[in-house]
Amino acid sequence: MNIKRAKQEIKNTIQVYLTKNEHGEYEIPSMRQRPVLLIGPPGIGKTQIMEQVARECGIGLVSYTITHHTRQSAIGLPFISEKTYGGKNVHVTEYTMSEIVAAIYNKIEDTGLSEGLLFIDEINCVSETLAPAMLQFLQYKTFGNHKIPDGWIIVAAGNPPEYNKSVREFDIATLDRIKKIDVEADFEVWKEYAKQADIHPAILSFLTAKPQYFYQVETTVDGKVFATPRGWEDLSGFLKVCEKVGLTCDREVVVQYIEHPRIAKDFANYLELYKKYQARYQIDEILEGKRDERLMEQAAKAPFDEKLSIISLILAKLDVEFKAYAQKEDYLEVLFGELKAFKRSLEGKAEAGETIETVPQTPIAIFSQQIEAFTAVSEQKQKAGLLTRSEKYRCADITAAMNRYLQTVKAERLSDGGEIFDRFREMFGEERTELENLCAHAGQALEYAFDFMEGTFGSSQEMVVFITELNSSAPAVRFLQENECERYYEYNKNLLFDEKRADILSRLDRLGAFF
Repeated sequence: MNIKRAKQEIKNTIQVYLTKNEHGEYEIPSMRQRPVLLIGPPGIGKTQIMEQVARECGIGLVSYTITHHTRQSAIGLPFISEKTYGGKNVHVTEYTMSEIVAAIYNKIEDTGLSEGLLFIDEINCVSETLAPAMLQFLQYKTFGNHKIPDGWIIVAAGNPPEYNKSVREFDIATLDRIKKIDVEADFEVWKEYAKQADIHPAILSFLTAKPQYFYQVETTVDGKVFATPRGWEDLSGFLKVCEKVGLTCDREVVVQYIEHPRIAKDFANYLELYKKYQARYQIDEILEGKRDERLMEQAAKAPFDEKLSIISLILAKLDVEFKAYAQKEDYLEVLFGELKAFKRSLEGKAEAGETIETVPQTPIAIFSQQIEAFTAVSEQKQKAGLLTRSEKYRCADITAAMNRYLQTVKAERLSDGGEIFDRFREMFGEERTELENLCAHAGQALEYAFDFMEGTFGSSQEMVVFITELNSSAPAVRFLQENECERYYEYNKNLLFDEKRADILSRLDRLGAFF
């Protein structure tokens, strides 16, 4: 299965394993909760989805790469203790707590999350001395003498033998006690993720035209050469910062991430062309409504891969607009909730989960305490790993905004609760106007993009590509769900219907030829 389905299977497993009965016990006892074992090629996102799963499920995560451990760190160190058996004192060997088990208890103490995931990577590549302990771990959920705490679900990952010479085969007794999931690379699934993760548009455009380059592992006379999703994502991050600071990313840089010389060379050449197209076709001007008939005619006559690059450049710029709108909207939604909570405090009312101080306080003091509480909750979530980077930044921006609101009413010497709330509402209204401006700007840019696409390509294959890519962009879909764009709906209805109809007719023709 693909990594998206594997992620959902893990989330489903968590939901089932953590479901409790009317007596407060897990429906499936911990000892009967099979560990999940992900087996798939390196670099396809097995490790990465664990952070996403833990964050989305609101549980803790302890992660280890087991090949970095010795038998002592995994199991614990031996020590001699004295016990009495049958009236006789004897010396027995016991073990200190495993570093891994201790890490779980530390995570519980630090975050307050009593349930979580213990993720063990490269589990089928352990050393000879550690292999028996790993089998015991999978079968009985113990490291040495110490059991994994109830509520903590084991997920392990490994590579198939063809990708790693150190791989050990599990015996049937072990395999019969785990949930084994085979994962494969899937470009379309990764592309969906890549758009949300803001992967560099040149990489997306290149791989859309040449999806066979998305994942390749080959054995040559010079050794293994490969291109992996992990490599493309890491290259994207480096490439974007290079552009930000004015550095060039050429073939010698690309091959450091895409360790397949032919693919690295092809992408480096494409990246150079991509930059030329960006300058030649003046994408920023297109989205400002400055049409150049000469350039439009040139684009209409360009080779198809060049047309795809132009479309990719337009979509990338539109995504910047859509994301700015979405980020501002999410920020305002949380800030609005905080202002509503402040108003309820002034009125002496509370919603579920909120507490109102019974001791009389000034409105300034109430709002100051509210800022402190919001900051504390945000920091706790961040410490527990429950915030994405964008969510962390949003919390910081909201804290800064609340402090700005507070300093404004202090500077204006407002003390009455009603006056303070009215001032807050006025300031919030100004930020709401900023959102409306972002919305209008994004909507106008989309209209100008349609002007260019219609004037250059008409209702052609290129327009189908443009609409299809809009439909696969989460920020674009969100914007279009909240804001009307008549041309989008018309093209979406007509072009994609015609495409599906043509596909059906083509299949019928093939079936007719077969029979």
